[in-house]
Amino acid sequence: MHIVLQLIPKKYLIGGTLILLGLSGLLIMSTIVAITGEFEKDSQQSEVTEIEGGGIGVGTANVSPEVMKYQPLLEKYAQKHGLDASYVPIMMALMMQESGGRGNDPMQSSESFCGSVGCISSPELSIDKGVLHFKSVLEKAHYDLKLCLQSYNFGGGFINYVMKNGGKYTPELAISFSQQQYQKVKHTGIYHCVRPEMVPYSACYGDALYVSAVLKYYTGTITADGKPAAPAIGGSGGKSGVKVIDAGKTLIGKTRYVFGGGRSQSDINAGRFDCSSFVRWAFEQVGMNVGPMSGVTTDTLKTQGQAINPKDMKPGDVVFFDTYKIDGHVGIYVGNNQFLGCQGKTGVAIASMAKGTYFGERFNGRVKRF
Repeated sequence: MHIVLQLIPKKYLIGGTLILLGLSGLLIMSTIVAITGEFEKDSQQSEVTEIEGGGIGVGTANVSPEVMKYQPLLEKYAQKHGLDASYVPIMMALMMQESGGRGNDPMQSSESFCGSVGCISSPELSIDKGVLHFKSVLEKAHYDLKLCLQSYNFGGGFINYVMKNGGKYTPELAISFSQQQYQKVKHTGIYHCVRPEMVPYSACYGDALYVSAVLKYYTGTITADGKPAAPAIGGSGGKSGVKVIDAGKTLIGKTRYVFGGGRSQSDINAGRFDCSSFVRWAFEQVGMNVGPMSGVTTDTLKTQGQAINPKDMKPGDVVFFDTYKIDGHVGIYVGNNQFLGCQGKTGVAIASMAKGTYFGERFNGRVKRF
């Protein structure tokens, strides 16, 4: 071999080496493109101040950047503890009231975790235990959200008090409970009214106006009994579900997948979409706003609408898949184990999510009805 190489002119050896290197580079690049074609763009905004959500009615948590940075951890531990992600905006509003996202215990969950203030010194542990406590209180309050919020501040004793006095949260019950508890601890001298307006009532135990304090950071709707709002008649799983599918189908064969595409009108006009921008566009065609064009991602879409059991899926429901990350891909269910989405190799197309297929093995069970 050494003799053969000596017989070949040096310029040919150099040229051949460069060709081999070029071919190797092209092979690597094509592999990367093939893999990332299935990926979904993460939100890259550095100053995000609101998050849209659903479940308790589509709404927005208007919070500081300090709170906003904890959204991924809130979603992580909501999933860990089996709490629907639609409650994340409310928990962000709660955190805004508790700490503004500052300090090592942003959810102020030390007392619920270990019975004393200051035992938590890790923001992630605070969120882990705070989400767990929120879920526990929510369940004990029978999903009366306002009762849950006030009990997060007062403690579980308030739930028992409400159950003995009509079974439903009211501001008046919050004040009377604060009055009663304050009389029990007044002699200690360590309790003082956090709100001057409560002084005339001697309601100085906790914050009797905690519910309104939290909800001022949340813009949206809550049902009369405080429970998650049921999907409206004709929601995405009903007649308008068929309409959104029909709207989406008009792009079949006319688009191509572009990583981060579909977030400008010029992209849309040119048929450049990724999975979440396509879903947003399809719902926009039937008069439903599910997020801003420039900021939509799978992470913003998954906080919207109402969670649906996969067994109860209907055409028009939105389905999520764990691809390069949890909820990395999204599409619109069309029935018969198929969904309409914008995929890397096909652009907008109908794909199978049947067991044993690529997407069937990655369907994570998250279904939302807008």
